Amino acid sequence: MNTAQRTRTLRAAQAIEGGRNARKDVARTAAIDSQLHRIAPGTAEIRTVPATLDDQQCTRVLLLNDLAQQLIPTPDARAAALRILRHFFPGADWTVPQRYDVRAGHLTADEPTAPVELGIDTAEGARQ
Repeated sequence: MNTAQRTRTLRAAQAIEGGRNARKDVARTAAIDSQLHRIAPGTAEIRTVPATLDDQQCTRVLLLNDLAQQLIPTPDARAAALRILRHFFPGADWTVPQRYDVRAGHLTADEPTAPVELGIDTAEGARQ
């Protein structure tokens, strides 16, 4: 007996949903890029680091260019860049260092790593 209950998601529906999500990601990346360009032209990467200053929690913001050189924006520009990231990524954990790549539109946890040549990283995938 055939039932009207759907047991699996159709591939076409998955493809349509994937396309919609991709367009949203592209639009979000373009919006962040244009706003950052107005705040601090030449920004290619943003790094945030949670810190404690005078017993109060704060977040340090570094704006870097394509050569990984730190831009010297005003404190208002750094605060605006952080507000933009927090607006577009409300679910991110801001209690850990974060790294945002402006071109790719990816926000990732900024974990310290050692160069593979030193051989001090214990991860199997890092060894050659």
